[in-house]
Amino acid sequence: MAIKRAPWWAHVMLYGGGLTMVVAGGAAAVTQYGVHTANTAVEQENILGDNQAEIDADNMEGPLDILVLGVDEQGGSTRSDTMIMVHVNRELTEATMISLPRDLWVEIPDCGPGWGNNPCEFKLNHAASISDDWEVTRANVVETIDDLTGVEFHMAATANFNGFLEMVDLVGEIELCPWHEITSIHTDTVFPEGCAYYDKEEALDLVRQRKGWSWESDWDEGRGGDFGRQEMQQQAIKSLLVEAKAQGLHTDPAALTELLDGFGDSLTLHLPQDVTVTDLVVNLRDIDPNAINTIQVPSSAETIDHNGEPLSIVRTHEGEQQVAADALWEAVDNDTIDQWMAQYPEWVKGGS
Repeated sequence: MAIKRAPWWAHVMLYGGGLTMVVAGGAAAVTQYGVHTANTAVEQENILGDNQAEIDADNMEGPLDILVLGVDEQGGSTRSDTMIMVHVNRELTEATMISLPRDLWVEIPDCGPGWGNNPCEFKLNHAASISDDWEVTRANVVETIDDLTGVEFHMAATANFNGFLEMVDLVGEIELCPWHEITSIHTDTVFPEGCAYYDKEEALDLVRQRKGWSWESDWDEGRGGDFGRQEMQQQAIKSLLVEAKAQGLHTDPAALTELLDGFGDSLTLHLPQDVTVTDLVVNLRDIDPNAINTIQVPSSAETIDHNGEPLSIVRTHEGEQQVAADALWEAVDNDTIDQWMAQYPEWVKGGS
């Protein structure tokens, strides 16, 4: 069955699966590809506004924090409800993905016309739906995440659905590992438990699933509902990177040409002043996709009463969850993610 619109989760795949693969590739391929072509293949956009952290372009070092927003263009408007933080360590050798739950209960600075454009508390993805003007919406999303985490981002990216399809086509198939059998609510396809390789349509269908992760064991293991979708999303990004590197695409100038040429309509970047795409390639070439860490924001699902109606949300609850979440944002800021993961292993996801 054809997928007619861009699902929220898929947009980040282009950045995670494409740009990071190129970044991890090495300077030799970029030299063959052509510095100018690489640097002009991706559109630049002021995503972070005045909230961008400074970086020394002549002596790039970590830690680096990157905000990735998935965008969905429908009916003349651009929305985003995929939000992933990528943290690169001080040595520029390790990366960590932190998925922000779309239903996370947060304070939002502008809740749109329904709230008189005043602040409110609501689901995180509501911050991305207040206006048909992407510049207004984007700024609201960035400010909401800044307020939530206190993290200053050095770079940002927006990515749309087409990039995921292009990247999976480039590698052929990617490996995904459902932890139990799941039936697609979109196509009725039954995906068996265990690891298997899937083409772009199958992978797209599987990683879209949210309601199928509804077994009691899913909730007991902290991967029910949208948490399950987050885990499959992280699996797909890592698998895409691993497959691309295994096939040598990171050192194939022709493949890089095809990849970067395809970025024009699928990806925008907000890089620090005087930092180019090739600067990223050279400086982040040592990142191993097999070793990318994946973290779930300490939180759990619940149903609340909202205006007399039940509303499913995700909340970081007072007590152990709030302590762990506060420690996570501090660990990102202080580049102590390894210590945080050792202290809070229940929030570290294996990806399979």
